[in-house]
Amino acid sequence: MSPGFPGDQTHRMTLTPAQRQTLTWLALGLLAALLLWLLAPVLTPFVVAAVLGYALHPAVEQLASRRWPRVLAVALIEILALGAALAVLLLLVPVLVKEFPLLKAQLPPLLDKLAQTLTPWLGQYGVHVNLDVASLKEWLAKLLDANSSDWASAALSSARIGGSVLLSVVGNAVLVPVVLFYLLMDWPHLMRQAHELVPPRMRGTSAGFLDECDAMLGQYLRGQLVVMAVLAVYYATALSIARFDLAVPVGVFTGLAVAIPYVGFGLGLLMALLAALLQFGSLAGVLTVATIYLVGQLLEGFVLTPRLVGERIGLGPLAVIFALMAFGQLFGFVGVLIALPASAVAVVALRRARAAYLSSQLYQS
Repeated sequence: MSPGFPGDQTHRMTLTPAQRQTLTWLALGLLAALLLWLLAPVLTPFVVAAVLGYALHPAVEQLASRRWPRVLAVALIEILALGAALAVLLLLVPVLVKEFPLLKAQLPPLLDKLAQTLTPWLGQYGVHVNLDVASLKEWLAKLLDANSSDWASAALSSARIGGSVLLSVVGNAVLVPVVLFYLLMDWPHLMRQAHELVPPRMRGTSAGFLDECDAMLGQYLRGQLVVMAVLAVYYATALSIARFDLAVPVGVFTGLAVAIPYVGFGLGLLMALLAALLQFGSLAGVLTVATIYLVGQLLEGFVLTPRLVGERIGLGPLAVIFALMAFGQLFGFVGVLIALPASAVAVVALRRARAAYLSSQLYQS
């Protein structure tokens, strides 16, 4: 008998059926995550269409239940959704058309005012700064005075260099409505097929889990749509009362952009403050707009969201920011799209896992 060995028997680690099943599901989950990561650029239009399909299919099913031909119901709902999205995009055109000339005309005097205000104020604290306003004006003039042919040639050059990016954007814009149409047409059939893929012994548990996820996401979606509509009306009305020229486009855009937590509000605030600075040219006008946005944020955080959405998907602000950044880093734009729905599913899974742990022998023994 060789030293160091207790006997001739070979000790082999064996797995129980439950352990093998757990490892199998874990491997399948890791494989799905890997495929999602590798195919993220290709999956973008399909994920966008799937998210839109999940949001729009209840309306299609409601029309179909009233004996509408399904193809007509799908076509009507998709046309209305695409029309609303196009209207939101067109809201930005007046902002861009009006802000660029204002920016070009008012930046020089604003720079002079900034130098006249900032230099004495810093001097009171012993900080002496000499701003080279003339050189800054010259650089901005060259940048803003570039004629349209220069911008066009630069855009064409960029398109030639990154043609695949331009082709991808155009292709996705065309592909998303097509994929969305076929998804909505086949939605009941796809759901039945997905249900049949679940092992029969797990269908009861999985059905309860998916119903809970669907209820949470549905509550979030419906409440968020109401919050967006109320905030769009609030910002447009409040900015109009403040005699803000771009009240309707900027206000409606800000209200709708809150669908992207924190990022949408920040983008709307930045646009509004820049436009207020160019229009009013005074600190009072900028503070008025900033106050409107502060009240809007308080209205959303303490009134609208708790009453209309509840706790949303059970995630705090830091968790939402982390989910958006983490999924965006891992999966790009697709990750941003699936961050909150995936987090909602994770919240439901964690709740069930916690309940199972608290009732398990491991915890109670």
